[in-house]
Amino acid sequence: MLPLDETALILFLLSAFVGGVTTGLAGFAMGLVVSGVWLHILTPVQTAALIVGYGLFVQAHGAWRFRRSVDLRRVIPLIVGGAFGVPVGLLLLSHLDPAWVRRAVGVLLVAYSSFGMLRPKVTPLPASRPADSAIGFINGILGGMTGLAGPILVIWCQLSGVPRHAQRAIFQPVILSTFVMTAAGLAVERAITREVFVLFGLGLVPVAVGIWVGVRLYGKLDEAGFRRLILMLLLLSGLVLLIPG
Repeated sequence: MLPLDETALILFLLSAFVGGVTTGLAGFAMGLVVSGVWLHILTPVQTAALIVGYGLFVQAHGAWRFRRSVDLRRVIPLIVGGAFGVPVGLLLLSHLDPAWVRRAVGVLLVAYSSFGMLRPKVTPLPASRPADSAIGFINGILGGMTGLAGPILVIWCQLSGVPRHAQRAIFQPVILSTFVMTAAGLAVERAITREVFVLFGLGLVPVAVGIWVGVRLYGKLDEAGFRRLILMLLLLSGLVLLIPG
């Protein structure tokens, strides 16, 4: 028996495909895109578990691809901070009201996409081990609570003046480590249920096809057009989450 009715299942599969396309294009943001739909039809625990499950495969490929460019001085403090933040996020996940989680993620998506669209000119903030550890901790909380282990890192890379071509070598290994820790925590808490496995299997093909389409499209959009597309998707997802229901 399927864990979703027909309409919800169609929405789940379509959003999985769009999330795959986004990941193929950008290397992250699948969780951001799918949350706008999944948090309306799934529980926060199921949503986080599925985002982490798909993310493990995607980010493992990305981390391996950029392994020669990894800056361990930046990556290690972020991972260590995340190791302390993920358990806090998992604890919050099991105690928070699902409606509150949905609204909080909606606010995050609207704020992130608005920041990206406005692109305010700011003086780069100095990066340091304490600062990176603190950002890793915050990212770990968000990752453990929602599976969204990317936006905090991407914004921090931009604010700290990391060149665009070097950002993925920082955030993809950290996202992968956050996903690994979150998956282990969810397994310990027995949050990875039969329903999650069924949904994961159903979504594998749409996600894989979406990633393939995204990779094929990569390079065909200019940078400005690509950014606008991704940010509009994130803004729409955030606004949908803020709608009661």
